[in-house]
Amino acid sequence: MNYKSHPLYQEDLANILAVKDIEQLRGKRFLITGATGLIGVQLIDALMQLGDVDVIAVGRSRDKAAERLGEYFDNPHFTFLEHDITKPFSTLHSSLSTLHFIIPLASHTHPLAYSQYPIETIMINVKGAEYALELAQQTGATVLYPSTVEVYGNAKGDDVFTEDYTGTLNLKNARSCYTESKRVSEALCQSYMAEKGVKVKIVRLSRVFGPTMLASDTKASSQFIQKAVAGEDIVLKSKGEQYFSYTYVADAVAAMLHVLLYGEVGVPYNISNEACDVHLRDFAAICAECAGRQVVFDLPTETEAKGFSIATKAVLDNSRLKGIGFTPRYTIRDAIQRTIEILKSGA
Repeated sequence: MNYKSHPLYQEDLANILAVKDIEQLRGKRFLITGATGLIGVQLIDALMQLGDVDVIAVGRSRDKAAERLGEYFDNPHFTFLEHDITKPFSTLHSSLSTLHFIIPLASHTHPLAYSQYPIETIMINVKGAEYALELAQQTGATVLYPSTVEVYGNAKGDDVFTEDYTGTLNLKNARSCYTESKRVSEALCQSYMAEKGVKVKIVRLSRVFGPTMLASDTKASSQFIQKAVAGEDIVLKSKGEQYFSYTYVADAVAAMLHVLLYGEVGVPYNISNEACDVHLRDFAAICAECAGRQVVFDLPTETEAKGFSIATKAVLDNSRLKGIGFTPRYTIRDAIQRTIEILKSGA
């Protein structure tokens, strides 16, 4: 059975579509880059299920899009645009003449990509943001910019990240290709707002996971889940003392749509869930429990280590998000269990 038909996945979509006033998005046209990624797929599934929404899904590979979103290829409300987002969009393309919302999700978001393709990581983030903002200026669309917990740098002691937090940075680490390019991209958003009047709403995502994850994802949480789905021991490449905010993908998508509807232009909103703040070892332990296996420890390779976060604590305060009326739904155990169960159905 395809995982998208699993009752739990359909329930997740229904929960996303329960966002207050989501029906206001009917009749709107979205352009979404990174359409075949973790967040892109579930976002598009939700919008297509909402109905009367036009989605232009942008990606580098039509074959990959057919695999991840192929059920929509014959739908008149769906268009796939094969495009390298480090290049400008052409508004001569008929589907780009009228846009209401642009969501530039395309990015390298996992450690192996950071270590192997640092230049590409920077260019995808910065150029992807630039050309999305240029297109927004030309069409009058609102941009929902998906930033990241990484922009805060490393916590000073036991600090929790509010949207005004500034941590310590380490430009010598290979991972800075991701961190710094996302910071520059946020600066571009603010600059396009100030200089060209583009409307931008910003979300800062914590570590997102869920059943729409890619098999190539090398994040620790994704690796744990893949092992659990395969019925194997969970491999932990550290002591697991890192304490991070995680968000189930359905909560992340719902929060993004809520910010799109209710967020203030130019104001960043942390997307996190205190019920999903957990030590890495405990995330691994839940995955192992779900699989009936155990956690084993293994040192990372040199290539893997280059892409690892050096942060030991990265917890996002979500008071501002709650202040505009959004409450996350899933606990960490529920989210992990749902992910594994849904993915097993499509394995």
